[in-house]
Amino acid sequence: MLRVTVIQESGQLVTLRVEGDVKGRWVAELRGACEEVLSRDFHLVLDLAAVSFVDLQGTALFAALRERDVDLVNASSFIAEQLGGPR
Repeated sequence: MLRVTVIQESGQLVTLRVEGDVKGRWVAELRGACEEVLSRDFHLVLDLAAVSFVDLQGTALFAALRERDVDLVNASSFIAEQLGGPR
């Protein structure tokens, strides 16, 4: 299961809290939530403190989001390692 919640929206910045497993069908759900924010030309920050697992599709999504200057913050050391280190 995955939960995505807006925890901050101010000016041109939106922070989403991501909770649960980023795998399978939930990857598409997260992609959709991110695209909604990015389509409004807002800067996006993903708070990954409550993410417990990321599969290969999720890892690819996070890599693509980083290429679009999305900030990934508060990841556990395990998740950060999966994603290629802190950013």
